[in-house]
Amino acid sequence: QVQLVESGGGLVQPGGSLRLSCAASRSIFSINAMGWYRQAPGKQRELVARITTGGRTNYADSVKGRFTISRDNAKNTVYLQMNSLKPEDTAVYYCNALWLVGTSDYWGQGTQVTVSS
Repeated sequence: QVQLVESGGGLVQPGGSLRLSCAASRSIFSINAMGWYRQAPGKQRELVARITTGGRTNYADSVKGRFTISRDNAKNTVYLQMNSLKPEDTAVYYCNALWLVGTSDYWGQGTQVTVSS
């Protein structure tokens, strides 16, 4: 069973930064895609950022220019650098991984990000 372990969440003031990490228990060298999703209270889970095998990235419009997704294959880890954080970024952030199209994807347990003064 593959495990995804997120870390790096916490409380930060508006305008601050956080870096989330998602460590996989399986090699991500040939993974199809990994991504970060978030879910705020009372809202649906939404895609924040995604990175594919070829290194292509895509972002939600609300985070473009502020968030950056990256991966370290040697560490089987994907990161989400979050800058210029806003209160509306407050949510539980989840890591998602899909190794092969047509198979099951995997989710981490989530990490809370709270942006508040």
